[in-house]
Amino acid sequence: MPTQTAKTSSAAATRNRRRPAKGGEGAELTKEQNAEHGFTASQELSENLQRVLVDLIELSLQGKQAHWNVVGTNFRDTHLQLDEIIDAAREFSDTVAERMRSLHALPDGRSDLVAETTTLPEFPQGEIATTEVIDLMTERLDAVSATCREVHDEVDDEDPTSADILHAVLERIEQLSWMVSAENRKPRRS
Repeated sequence: MPTQTAKTSSAAATRNRRRPAKGGEGAELTKEQNAEHGFTASQELSENLQRVLVDLIELSLQGKQAHWNVVGTNFRDTHLQLDEIIDAAREFSDTVAERMRSLHALPDGRSDLVAETTTLPEFPQGEIATTEVIDLMTERLDAVSATCREVHDEVDDEDPTSADILHAVLERIEQLSWMVSAENRKPRRS
């Protein structure tokens, strides 16, 4: 029987068997393309938008994990709500990444980096009851909102247009958090 250390080492060894990336130097630019001007994001702005990007990507991935494995009362409603979360997270991650590119920043959505840098806790494996999925997804929606709020003022100081994107993210993500969390809430008594 293998020891716990051997099991852990074996699991870690099989977890990521990727080959190192090749390329990435980019295409050579023409004289006209090199002449491109416009607002360029600072390192701080790029990093702040990157923080939001990885949380949105992770939210979409965890939403899919929940979507595939949710079971129990109100399954269908929860399953469909998860689709709404996934769609919003994917759309906003694309918007943030394209905003970064328009500011000459380089978004990084590689799975290893997302897993290393997201603020969202790891999502549990296996079947999960609808009531638990509601609580887990509410926690993750709130984490994305917290990241947006943490970086907002610095983003707004440098680039109000990017801050407007954060406003849209916050509006929708916080609305989804309210709607999802309402599934498990009990009415307040006066």
